[in-house]
Amino acid sequence: MAINRTIKINEMDNVIIALEPIKEGNLVETEGVSIKVLEDIGVGHKIAIKDITPKEDILKYGAPIGHATQSIQAGSLVHVHNTKTNLEGILEYSYEPEELEGLMGKGDMSESPTFDGYIRDNGDVGIRNEIWIINTVGCVNKVAERLVYSARNYFKDRKVDGIHFFSHPYGCSQLGEDHRNTQNILAGLVNHPNAGGVLVLGLGCENNNIEEFTKVLEEGGPIDINRVKFLNTQDVEDEQKEGMAILEELVAYAEKFSREPVPISKLKVGLKCGGSDGFSGITGNPLLGVYSDMLVSYGGTTILTEVPEMFGAETILMNRCVSEEVFNKCVKMINDFKEYFIRHDQVIYENPSPGNKDGGITTLEDKSLGCTQKGGTSPVVDVVDYGYTIRQKGLNLLNGPGNDIVAVTALAAAGAHIVLFTTGRGTPLGGPVPTVKVSTNSDLAKKKKNWIDFDAGVVVGESTMDETSKVFFEYILDVASGKVNVKNEKNDFREIAIFKDGVTL
Repeated sequence: MAINRTIKINEMDNVIIALEPIKEGNLVETEGVSIKVLEDIGVGHKIAIKDITPKEDILKYGAPIGHATQSIQAGSLVHVHNTKTNLEGILEYSYEPEELEGLMGKGDMSESPTFDGYIRDNGDVGIRNEIWIINTVGCVNKVAERLVYSARNYFKDRKVDGIHFFSHPYGCSQLGEDHRNTQNILAGLVNHPNAGGVLVLGLGCENNNIEEFTKVLEEGGPIDINRVKFLNTQDVEDEQKEGMAILEELVAYAEKFSREPVPISKLKVGLKCGGSDGFSGITGNPLLGVYSDMLVSYGGTTILTEVPEMFGAETILMNRCVSEEVFNKCVKMINDFKEYFIRHDQVIYENPSPGNKDGGITTLEDKSLGCTQKGGTSPVVDVVDYGYTIRQKGLNLLNGPGNDIVAVTALAAAGAHIVLFTTGRGTPLGGPVPTVKVSTNSDLAKKKKNWIDFDAGVVVGESTMDETSKVFFEYILDVASGKVNVKNEKNDFREIAIFKDGVTL
């Protein structure tokens, strides 16, 4: 009888993962011992390799992902029907730092890779030379859309990489923190160096009017009046004509930039997962972790967000914080997000999603232990609030939810040139910056070629993590250099969403 392919992630685990569909009665093998499978097992799902008693921990990644709610025989499926999370309530934490070797800046800088980027007048570096229209308020979404469609045709032969707008419903009728979040996210996009020129488009009567929004922009330093221009649509007779005239000025300004070699230490990369499956913590997320460590070793910057998907694995990140100050910021980020759930009378650990469960993820610990692997092994140099930009080189944590488009938007506004997005279920989503879709399994890569940019599933097949990570590293250099446009760019799938917590007037 043929033995089906499985993988045991850590020697301490009492489950293995199916790498292919397994029929009841077939055999699996672990550590030289054959086990008869007692029921059909789907790809990415867990199989008990020993008898597990009620309340006994289920071990995956060498750590508990929950406990058994009933007796589980060796060869049985381990999933939501017989497993429950161990997590509850808000926890207290103590700083127990690891011996941090500190990968940051430890690469051979004499042979540091470069990419071809656009060096802006203020010294920032972009990987695209685009024109962006940023709305102060959702009321002018359609004005921005009409301007972009006209401008793309009118300026089609000019030397810019694209002209884009990002629809959103906010900028008015918001109070307090929601209003400030909107302003901060939009300011982060206005200041993003992937845009060679920006038209800030307002209505005139909104809370986030251009005069008020300008104050937020100036908190980041003086506004470059050549790169950023403003238009209040209520102030002019023909906003289309006035808008096109301003876009002409911005295109002419952006055309003065050309690509030139830039040290990879200037690159900032966001780390994200969505539509995860049982392979996410085995292939795609570890691949991003290796990439993150490689980039950080050359003095670059990576950004990890999705706070609710750190729950259950947060101490791994906390103990890698470079100082007690950063540790305390991490604790506050975690507990503040839990308080957010409690404030809205929601279960803190109401995760994973239905799609995650279909793909083999059982509990939040299961999801989080896989999710946090995107951060690799580097020290955590800083924790940054939602809506703010990254200031430290190295691995940063960014406060924000797990929701895909909200998180991708936050990463872009924080300064990420690129977002690396792993998925096991598939998604066409794209943000304001190149959003690289990395499939965690090869079947998805073959099925959704119009969505997926890179197949990480090969690491459990015809390739190794070491080989794949080197190919991936070079691929991202090509993306940064403009040699490759990723699928969200080719499909023109570019969206933003802004986190909302409070009252809408």
